[in-house]
Amino acid sequence: GFYILMLYTTPLSCLANFSQAKELIYKIKEGLPKGTFIGAIGVDLRLDFTVEAPFLFSLTQKKVSEQYVNINNTTGELYTSAAEIDRETLCPYSSEEQGCFLSLDVFVLPQQYFQLVKVKLLIEDVNDNRPKFPTDEICMSIPENTPINGRFAVELSAFDPDLGIYGVQTYWLVNDFGVFTLDVEENDGGELTPFLIVTDFLDRETQAEYVTDIIAEDGGTPPLLGAATLKIAITDVNDNCPKFTESQINVTLHGNTSKGAQLARLHAFDPDLGANAQISYAYSERVPKNTRSLFHLDKITGGIKLARKLDFVTTTFYKLTVLANGPGCIPAVATVTVYIIKVVTGPPAVIPRYIAPEKDGVVTLKESEPAFSPIAFFTIKNMDKSQKVDCYLEGFGPFRLVPYQQLENEYLLETTETLDYERTQEYELILVANNTQDLIIKTFLKVQVLDENDNAPVFQQSLVEISIEENNSPNTFLTQLQASDPDSESRGEVIYILGGDTPGIFVVDHLTGVLTVATSLDREEKEKYRFIVRAVDQGTPRRESIATVVVTVLDRNDNSPCFINKDFTFFVPENFPGYGEIGVLSVTDPDAGKNGWVALSILNGSDIFMIDTGRGALRAKTSLDREQQGTYQLWIEAADGGMPALSSVTMVTVLLLDVNDNPPVVLFPQSNQSYMLVLPNTTPGTSIAEVYAVDKDTGMNAVIAYSIIKRKGGEPGSFAIDPETGNITLKRELSNRGLYSLLVKVSDHGQPEPLYSTVMVNFFVNETVNNESYIQSLLTRDIDIEVEEKPWYISQMTDGPERYELFPCRPILISLSVACLGLFSLVLILISYICCKRFKKIRKKRSEVEVPLKLKNGSTNFLNRKLRQMSNI
Repeated sequence: GFYILMLYTTPLSCLANFSQAKELIYKIKEGLPKGTFIGAIGVDLRLDFTVEAPFLFSLTQKKVSEQYVNINNTTGELYTSAAEIDRETLCPYSSEEQGCFLSLDVFVLPQQYFQLVKVKLLIEDVNDNRPKFPTDEICMSIPENTPINGRFAVELSAFDPDLGIYGVQTYWLVNDFGVFTLDVEENDGGELTPFLIVTDFLDRETQAEYVTDIIAEDGGTPPLLGAATLKIAITDVNDNCPKFTESQINVTLHGNTSKGAQLARLHAFDPDLGANAQISYAYSERVPKNTRSLFHLDKITGGIKLARKLDFVTTTFYKLTVLANGPGCIPAVATVTVYIIKVVTGPPAVIPRYIAPEKDGVVTLKESEPAFSPIAFFTIKNMDKSQKVDCYLEGFGPFRLVPYQQLENEYLLETTETLDYERTQEYELILVANNTQDLIIKTFLKVQVLDENDNAPVFQQSLVEISIEENNSPNTFLTQLQASDPDSESRGEVIYILGGDTPGIFVVDHLTGVLTVATSLDREEKEKYRFIVRAVDQGTPRRESIATVVVTVLDRNDNSPCFINKDFTFFVPENFPGYGEIGVLSVTDPDAGKNGWVALSILNGSDIFMIDTGRGALRAKTSLDREQQGTYQLWIEAADGGMPALSSVTMVTVLLLDVNDNPPVVLFPQSNQSYMLVLPNTTPGTSIAEVYAVDKDTGMNAVIAYSIIKRKGGEPGSFAIDPETGNITLKRELSNRGLYSLLVKVSDHGQPEPLYSTVMVNFFVNETVNNESYIQSLLTRDIDIEVEEKPWYISQMTDGPERYELFPCRPILISLSVACLGLFSLVLILISYICCKRFKKIRKKRSEVEVPLKLKNGSTNFLNRKLRQMSNI
């Protein structure tokens, strides 16, 4: 604000130096994370940052700055802010040609360098939206007479807010049933419309509906998909005509048949629906008018009744031609022949009395009625006592007509077994009464069976086995479950419900039975899923059946072999026999079959080591020597048998443990023939020689101890050797000149048995070496070496044989013990006294003046020490 105020308060002469506004354009993709670099305004403007007054950059639109971009005030670098830029939200109506721009105004300050920079950010589209249909279910209707290659537009097409190639590119069907395909057309505006094309003949009477999924796919990599359920209803056309179930019917009437008697019932069937299946019955023009007036034909039901009394004087039979008419159809023809029997005496009259519900000669029975359910009573009247009447049934079905108990001329019509609507829905019965004069009376009766929910849905397969590869895409189609129910109306409508044990990742369409899996499956997590699906009808009470679904997840090689450890370390003693087992490398691969077969191989060091693939055992081809190489580092690769194979690598470290297999090696003296010159006046306590040895082993196996085991010349205890350093010290004066020899044992501390070596250390006592050949002759002569009395470890505790001389016998030891006990008692008394007087002593000590002690001059030993001369032969 201060800088803007200065702009208005500065004289116009200063403003005249300001640069004109410049424009910069940067391209960025939508959805970039916070802190992504956009561009450097100062660099792109080629500003000189070496000027004394530093540049200052600021955004004028603070709201935009906080929401989308941040600017570095000193460098002018633009970065994305925390709010990700969504092109579809920022520019919801922009096209690919127009582009989506975010405009910014940047001030370059201070005043003398002021510039207004117009910055435009071109927001490039990315494929971050999947196609979406406006509704989850699309319904279409197609006539069953549609010709092949008939096209129907799917108006509810998918929408993808992304632009260009990232928008909807194609459509396809999950299941085309072999009768459909999809074509895609592009209009002038670039919008794609899917067209459903019929590839085969349709028949509504065979299948009235097809249900599948329509998929919209964009052009991203990988592409994003959108789906909707497509229901294709096949509408009915009048492609079927009525047909009579019986085209020839014969009816016999007695001359005295009463008016209104039911003679016959014609039945025609049309498999079409609605108005296309409506049937009307009519007489043919060939039937005379007087005959039509005698026999009444019901146009709706097809029933024929006697309209008035018969005149059998002139006519003995009638032929009735009946037509079954349907919309736009050639009528079906049936012939009813009525024979007239003259009656000498009055014919018997049959009087029905119905027990079951009846209307217009049609009796209805539930299929749940038990066997021997009564239907109707029939009473025979107008009987001549001299005549006998025989009553019986004509027709098929589980019915019988029996005399009722002992009553004369009373007959009971009943069922003989339970009825089944799904087997037969309608029965036509004829009750025939025949007397001895062959006078026949026929009574027609129709029995309709009422459907009940007595059938449970039945699955086509009670066990459905499905295989699917792991890592499938979400909402993958598995199968379509199908169950049928022969019951009628809602009693036969089936819905599908998953059992309570079904994992939540499986989804079934309640109406179509399409089973899908909502998520990606992992065989290593679970290989087999087993659950039940229930098929439930809509009757009362509801009936259901179940099917078992087994989903097997097939393996993919999506797991690399995994060693149980990040790396392995094996400790092996050296000299381990060749081909012995050093260690076992445990490796696992959760994949199955060949994808889980693991082979091990050595990437380096295969000339020394080998690996047993079966057990993963690491072996050495030869015995290993720690002194040659103590550590081996191997890289082991585990590869599975998949295509392509996956592998992993681990490092194996083999550490050789030392074995005491090397005796000490004496480096000095270099040989048993070497010697050292010792002056006769060398004082006791002088170091006159040193034995130096090394051991290639390690640890206690390489710890060396030195000891004198034999000697020649000198008295016992004349020489002492330091067991740790090998330093040989003179303990007594050497009275005789000549050659002295010591046999030194150099031993390690190895277990279970230490190893050792020996060396001869020779001393020539004299002022000078004046005759080396003589000395050499002494060295080569057989030397009688005497055994040194004390071992090396005693020499570590004492300075020489004087220890034995100080304690010559047991009484002295006893006296010394008593003296030590007395001294211990005296110390206890002194400590008690000191504790009681500690305060007085403290005061006394503070008053005393500490006087430092002067060290004695220790140069005497140094003056007595003389140089030794050595000569190696």
